[in-house]
Amino acid sequence: MKQIASILLVLGLGVLLFMALYFSDNGPLNFHEYGNVDLKDRVSQGYVDKNVTGENSTVQYGKSADEETGSANMVTSVVVNYRSFDTLGEVTVLFISALGVGLLLSGRRKRMAFAHEPSFILKHGARVVFGIMVIFGVYLFTHGHLTPGGGFPGGSIIAAAVLLLYISDNEFKAKVNAFKVSEGIAGSLYVIIGLLGLAVGGYFLSNLLPTGVVGDVLSAGVVPIVYILIGLKVGSEISGVIAGFTTEEEAA
Repeated sequence: MKQIASILLVLGLGVLLFMALYFSDNGPLNFHEYGNVDLKDRVSQGYVDKNVTGENSTVQYGKSADEETGSANMVTSVVVNYRSFDTLGEVTVLFISALGVGLLLSGRRKRMAFAHEPSFILKHGARVVFGIMVIFGVYLFTHGHLTPGGGFPGGSIIAAAVLLLYISDNEFKAKVNAFKVSEGIAGSLYVIIGLLGLAVGGYFLSNLLPTGVVGDVLSAGVVPIVYILIGLKVGSEISGVIAGFTTEEEAA
């Protein structure tokens, strides 16, 4: 009976959503037939052209200067500039997840040991790969405004490098307190930058710095700074989660 009621409820919600999206008193609402949409009527085109305010001309890589975002990476223009406040919410969700792991796995714990001792080649080879992964992760979030990448993938790669050390060396144990300090500082600076934007620019996370020339390393205003902070925060939080899951309770 519960299954039948659930199916009927889902079907009812589906019908209501379909009617709300496609029908109104004046006919179809918001949706057009496939292929008949004029992109000029969509706000997404303004994001692509860095022309939400309608004040800019055509964007040219390496030539256009002082645009709304200055970011050559289209995705970065949206997620770290036009909707950077929402990105702050995503980072907060990750923080809550890491906090939950910390609370569940708190107490007297020791490094978990594997059944087989890692070989010499694995142990020392992992340290070489660790450095390469960290450099690549830093590259991703420092160049996220120019090429595909950014704070989340860059921070995740750094955390994956920490995980590599855990699975290749029984004696490795990360300094979790250092991760907590790094995460706290990065998150606080992110919020401070947002409040400065509110005070100076009139809205939270307003781009305070000159956006420069599209395609230059030093461009996009505060976007590269925000990506660096996100990368450090994400890397620290996920590394802390890894450290939590690779420990076990000490015997009383």
